[in-house]
Amino acid sequence: MVKMAANGEKQQGHRPGVYKQRNKGHKHGKHRTKGELERENKGRVSVTTLTKKQRKELKKMDRRHKANQLRRTKKDQVLTEKRRLGSRDGPPHLVAVVSLHAKADAGAVTKLLRSEGAGGVVHQEQCIGGVSDSFGLILPRFKQRFTFLSQSTADMHSLLDVAKVADSLVFVLDSTEGWDNYGDHCLSCLFAQGLPSHALVCQGLSDISVKKRVDFRKALSKITEVRFPDTRLFSLDSDQDATLLLRHLGSQRQRKLGFRSRRSHLLAQHVAFTPNSPAEGTGGGPTGLGTLCVSGYVRGRALHADRLVHISGHGDFQLSQIDAPPDPLPLILTAVRPTKPGRGRDVEMQEGDENEAPVRVLMKADPSSRESLQAEAEVDPMDGEQTWPTEQELLDAEEARKNKRVMKVPKGTSDYQATWIIDEDEEENGETEEESSDDDGDDLMDEAMDGEDEENNSQEAGSHASSEDDDNEEEEEEVCSTERAGADQRYDDNMDEAAEEEGLKRYREARSHEMFPDEVDTPLDTPARIRFQRYRGLKSFRSSPWDPMENLPLDYSRIFQFQSFERTRRRILAEAAADEDGAMDGWYVTLHVIDVPFSVMESVQSGKPLVLVSLLPHEQKMSVMHLLVQRHPSNTEPIKSKEELVFHCGFRRFRASPIFSQHTTADKHKMERFLRPDAPTVVSVYAPITFPPTGVLLFKQRNDGVQDLVATGSLLSCDPQRVVLKRIVLSGHPFKINRRSAVVRYMFFNREDIMWFKPVELRTKWGRRGHIKEALGTHGHMKCVFDNQLRSQDTVLMNLYKRVYPRWTYDPYVLPQLPWFKKEVTVELDDLDME
Repeated sequence: MVKMAANGEKQQGHRPGVYKQRNKGHKHGKHRTKGELERENKGRVSVTTLTKKQRKELKKMDRRHKANQLRRTKKDQVLTEKRRLGSRDGPPHLVAVVSLHAKADAGAVTKLLRSEGAGGVVHQEQCIGGVSDSFGLILPRFKQRFTFLSQSTADMHSLLDVAKVADSLVFVLDSTEGWDNYGDHCLSCLFAQGLPSHALVCQGLSDISVKKRVDFRKALSKITEVRFPDTRLFSLDSDQDATLLLRHLGSQRQRKLGFRSRRSHLLAQHVAFTPNSPAEGTGGGPTGLGTLCVSGYVRGRALHADRLVHISGHGDFQLSQIDAPPDPLPLILTAVRPTKPGRGRDVEMQEGDENEAPVRVLMKADPSSRESLQAEAEVDPMDGEQTWPTEQELLDAEEARKNKRVMKVPKGTSDYQATWIIDEDEEENGETEEESSDDDGDDLMDEAMDGEDEENNSQEAGSHASSEDDDNEEEEEEVCSTERAGADQRYDDNMDEAAEEEGLKRYREARSHEMFPDEVDTPLDTPARIRFQRYRGLKSFRSSPWDPMENLPLDYSRIFQFQSFERTRRRILAEAAADEDGAMDGWYVTLHVIDVPFSVMESVQSGKPLVLVSLLPHEQKMSVMHLLVQRHPSNTEPIKSKEELVFHCGFRRFRASPIFSQHTTADKHKMERFLRPDAPTVVSVYAPITFPPTGVLLFKQRNDGVQDLVATGSLLSCDPQRVVLKRIVLSGHPFKINRRSAVVRYMFFNREDIMWFKPVELRTKWGRRGHIKEALGTHGHMKCVFDNQLRSQDTVLMNLYKRVYPRWTYDPYVLPQLPWFKKEVTVELDDLDME
């Protein structure tokens, strides 16, 4: 390039020298450019591009817009649901007033809320069946309607039932102490079950002087923040305070409880009972069955007439039809609400004057599609029978028997579990022993052996104590005084001797299990191969196989099992969420429940609320349910496995005898003899199927009828194939030690038992492992070989396992619970000698 200078002369362009930097050309790897690819493809689209379009993969901005739309839709749904509660289109806001202190008066709170100064109009008194202190309240200012009821804490079952269906709870506290011991017990039960939206109310602060009022309020807030850290404390002494409380209840955020939001439920406002006629197959009268007409507002999901319903505390029943009576608590009293037809049905929901609007039939149950009340599977005793085998099958079985490797294994060990056992050439000289009738008999023998040990210990302790009493008898006579004797007599009068003896036995047994876990003594009068014939050894508890379908009890023929419980749960909950056929949420309906005993009506007449819930498919059938619970801190008494407990699982309550096991991810789980206080425990029990999530409460009934809260948790799964193994440990003492070999005694007491358990591996408390080499003599001495030298203070152990199952003691009828009180005996200080 030639440039022109300023005077018009030509200027030579710059030429790079030899030292000019020359950059390397870009090595593109001989790849074709995008343009070359487009020219070669000539408009054809690759397969990857087609699959991306089919999958509808969005770009970054499109994904962001979609996320914003989903977030906005979810927010609108939450706001719509919040505004719908208590409005014209939704059910009235159900509020339960609960007193947590003996000095707190819940009746004064409801009296102040129903006053005219609060801004509400009381439209209906005693609107809840069985509850005298209940009323319907309409707030024209906020365009909301409420249903208030005062629930006593004396009946724990009714309190828990009301808390399951209430939209909000109002806790009435004492101005100085907050809540007492019984109130704290009620709060523990409510928190474990699932606490809905709530508010704290205190009365009496206006009577305190202005200077001390702030201090009292701070002290009370400090007490309440332990249980309710972010909850506002309301003072309720005037009509203005009542209006503020009503506004807070109507606008606060609703806490969602999973077990009730997925099911349709109803609190009965009007209940009527019609006995069955003799032509319907019953005797009629107050002692027979009849039709129960229950009226109330549908809450949760849509209610279908073909589904079963469960009445809390009374059982499962069927529906015959659903009626649509007029709404007793309309938000607009003068105007008539426009009709609201159901999907695919010519049915109208109307409000207004009861004399004008007729009762219409909303839905009738179809007998062909209605769910059955069958809870247990039909047992056919001929299911286990087989046809006579053919000649070819007999020849194959004979040849397989000849080629089969014969070895001596513990009774009940199958082929696949004996594959790891070392085979040694020894003569088999034992006859087969008879098996015990069932596992319960074996457990009873275990308990009998434990009982004998406890009796021996107690007798020794008693004899020792009696000798000391004889020696110190004169000293006690000198020290004892008349005043002290009177105090001791009163103290002894308040003590239950039988309960004390039972508690002492449990504490000794629990401490023995803690010090020597699973160790049992070999009986002297019974051969060990007969006593422990249902037990077997495992090479490894983690990796050794155990067939879950082997030797199942007869009770397993009565239960139901899912091929995949989790997949069925997801499908049923999704179908229930999408179902919009039936009585929708917020409708006031009348349910006709058939074949109901008259005891349900008697319960309502006695003042207990009636809670009714619609069951999901399969929830009336029996199976093995597993619950994950944690020991409650207030309970310190030992809880033994297979002991009868009272369960509150969702809307159900029942009695059963469960078994405890460890919570692990393995395919086998070790049984726990006692409920552990320091770790979560899995509780297995025969019970009706319930789909999680659901809260669980476990109570233990005392001899006086009071029920103590034992454990709380949630529903884990429904799995009859979950293997729970009970372990026993046989212990022996090394008699002579010679490097790696030792002579062990006291584990067995005859030669036959040693030969029977010879294949099972041994271990020691110091971590040595070994096996039995041979029997020495006829009195139970045996020569054992270990992987390292034994110490003289070591103990030789043998682990044996058997599978255990819960006991079929399911009882859906639980006795009414008496008022709870803390187990403690108080003595007057004046009666004590204060020297």
